[in-house]
This record gives sequence, structure tokens and C-alpha cells, in this order.
Amino acid sequence: MESLTRRTYLKTTATLAGSSWLTPVGQWLARAADGDAPGALPMKNSAQSVIVLWLQGGPSQLETFDPHPNSVIAGGTTKIATAVKELFLADGFEGLAEEMKSVSLIRSMVSREGDHERGTYALKTGFRPDPTVVHPSIGAVACHELPIGQAEIPRHVSILSSVWPSRGGYLGDKYDAFQMTDPAGPVPDTQSHVSPERQKSRLKSLETVERAFAKGRTKRVEETLQAITTNAALKMMTSEQLKAFNVSLEPQSIQNMYGNTPFGRGCLAARRLVESGVRCVEVTLNGWDTHANNHQLCRANLKVLDPAFSGLIRDLRQRDMLHKTLVLCMGEFGRTPSINPAGGRDHWPGGFSMALAGGGIHGGRVIGATDPEGKAEVKDPVRVADLHATVFQALGIDYDKLNQTPIGRTVKFSEGKPVPGLLDA
Repeated sequence: MESLTRRTYLKTTATLAGSSWLTPVGQWLARAADGDAPGALPMKNSAQSVIVLWLQGGPSQLETFDPHPNSVIAGGTTKIATAVKELFLADGFEGLAEEMKSVSLIRSMVSREGDHERGTYALKTGFRPDPTVVHPSIGAVACHELPIGQAEIPRHVSILSSVWPSRGGYLGDKYDAFQMTDPAGPVPDTQSHVSPERQKSRLKSLETVERAFAKGRTKRVEETLQAITTNAALKMMTSEQLKAFNVSLEPQSIQNMYGNTPFGRGCLAARRLVESGVRCVEVTLNGWDTHANNHQLCRANLKVLDPAFSGLIRDLRQRDMLHKTLVLCMGEFGRTPSINPAGGRDHWPGGFSMALAGGGIHGGRVIGATDPEGKAEVKDPVRVADLHATVFQALGIDYDKLNQTPIGRTVKFSEGKPVPGLLDA
């Protein structure tokens, strides 16, 4: 038999395993196979999971969470009352308006990044891009620091992922988000493409190859993690936890509550996933880059966002999960107070909005304010780093914790401080 080099071994096992080695699931398992550190136990009453509703493109604060009706900057946008006295949302948020006792708003977010890619990096990691280090996203930190539990599926999931998905950064690729599309379809690459008999035969052949390769190569075998990865892939393919992705198992009334859209199904899947022990789910709603036809595009987006966001809050509360699930709704920046000649609003990182709910967050509160005349001034500005410190504190994670990057740099999880008034004492 030809001598087995490491390259030959991996090539052969990839062919024999067939169903998982180079697929998205296989890649995730390969990164995770060496095991996650158990992390620190969460503090008492801390949130256990986080759901990020990512509004890709930079949503206009004026047409969402910070309307200024009857002003020049509104451009005709009107407001609606909510369940919280004197707290108003933009018209189109009728469902969320009923849930505002569980939701708080930050209307004074400030960032130094007005580019889509850089802004996405900043809001997902809490840091500006740095050529010397790649910072981990919120979900990556959550998976690194919180207990593993009995997970047989990825604990960091991105549904309808954007072009800049959440990454593990210096914590390692094994903390990258597992990416999938509309939950109406199957989970990618979890079904064998051959019959059970053929699969069994392949695995038997794989075992023969593994034994041959292992002779005299114990350390190299350990480094490949092939057996661990294959076993983890097979376990996932037969795991009952895969049902968490299947939103069709929910009553039709629950499906309808979220809205019959890919984003709505993504939010419903997020609830099912955190219920099964997944630490972070990110669901992306694209289409907020409104340089033209801002008002029309925002109205269309709210028809998708409103039922999904409000349905998620209602569903989590009814299942007694809201207190242990932190929900964030945000994009990479906001939109200019002025309307351009194309009827759109341009990039505006100097004063934008986001929403938070659950996970110990006080509901019905508003942090900060923007100027009704459109001046680049905000009251009580909240830095991106402060938002991340707040999130980590809600999850019971030490935001000041020092970490070593692969090149030996010492980096904190966040350089900010929790936003006063948002978290329970």
C-alpha cells in the first residue's frame, strides 16, 4: 500500500467521509472539534443567550426608532403612540408599539465608522477595524465565555447572513457563526448523499485508513482531529437538536405571528435555537441602504421587521424566556437628517438608534436624544464600546477581561462601560 502522507490521508478521508468534511457543517465541526473552553459561569440572573436582529445597510433612525414628526428632517414621517406613555415610534411599528414595555431604545449611538464594512465590523465587535488584530463578535465571545451545555449543533448561528458575517476573530475560527439561509429549507449539508448501507461501507473503509495512518504518527493524528470531526459530524446529522431549525414544527398561529417571510422564519428559528441551548443567533434583514427612495424602502422593510421583532418579543415572554434572552436590533449606522435629491438619506454614524429587550434590560426606557433640527449633536452619547460592555454585563461576562491574541497582544472584550439605566441592579 502506498505510504500515507498527511495530505494523502486528508484527501482520502474527505472522499470516504463524503457527507461532511468540506461542507459548511464539516468546516464548522473541524474548527470546533478540539473543544471549547467551558468559560466562566454566568452571574446570577444573567442572560443565557443573545439574538441579534441585524439590519444590514444602515437603517434610518428617523423612519424607525427616533421619529421627529412635523419637522424638516422628518420628510413627512409620522409617529405612533406605544404602550409606554410619551414613547413614540415611526409609523409602521404597530406591532412593536404594543411590546415597548419590554423594549428600550438608545437614540444616541455614535460611531466613527461611516463605511458599510467598517461600520459592520465596529457594531458587531465593539472595535474599529485594526490591521493587527481581528476582534471577535458578540456571539463569538458569548460562546467562548458561557458554558457549553449539551450542544450537538453549532452554538453560534447566522441566518440569512450578510456579506460580513460574525467571526471568531482572535478567539479562533471555531467561534465563527455557522451560516444558513431561509429556515424554510433544509439545514445545509446535514443529509447524506448516499444510502445508509453505502455510508456504513464508507465509514468502515475510513476506519481502515485511519488505523493505517495512525501507526507511528500519534501526534499527527491528534493534530488532524479527523476522527473527532467525523464523529461530531455524524452525531450532528442524527441529532434531535436539528429539529430546532425546523420552523414548520411550530403551530401555524405562531408561524403567522412572525410573518411569512424569510426574516420572520429566521426570527422564529432563533427562538427555537436559543431554546435548545444555542448561545447566539444573528438574523439579517437586508435592504436598509436607502440612498434613494428612503421612505418607500423603509416602509417596505418595516412590514417585514415589525411582525418578526414584535412576535419574537411576545413569543419569548410567553415562554418565560425573555428574561434570559437578550435581543438586539441594530445596523451599522444611521441616516442623515437631510434628504438628498434622490429622495434618500446618506450614511450618518453621528447619532443613530438601536433597540434592546430581555436579558435583564429595563423595558420602556429611552437613552439619549438627537437634535430635531438635524444638527450633529446628541444628548448623552453612547459609544459602540459602551453598547458591547452593556451586552456582556447582561450575559454575565467580564467585559474588562484581558485576552491574548495569536501575536501576543493584550486585548479586552470591550473598552467601554455599561450604559447607565438599562440593566437591572
